[in-house]
Amino acid sequence: MDINSEDIKVKNNLPQHRYEVEIDGELAELVYSHRGNVITFMHTGVPPALEGHGIAGKLAHTALEEARAQKLTVYPTCPYVAAYIRRHTEYMDLLPPSEQARLKNG
Repeated sequence: MDINSEDIKVKNNLPQHRYEVEIDGELAELVYSHRGNVITFMHTGVPPALEGHGIAGKLAHTALEEARAQKLTVYPTCPYVAAYIRRHTEYMDLLPPSEQARLKNG
């Protein structure tokens, strides 16, 4: 499948509590829980047909940027989002101190 990264559009599907990208009938998602000023990123899933095109990274980036804009506290229980934040430390300030320590030491 030929995917142009500029054509990847992430949508926040509020009723389903997930950020999503749909391409050719395939759905990639980042599932979250949002309560008060806290958002917990729980699972990132990219179907095999969409792997290798940076879609998971785009999902994480969009979700974290929206969390920052909304001044939310982030809990990355999803291993992919946690790894993304370790690689992109500019998002570390969105996490409470306990989560920052967990990611730095884990």
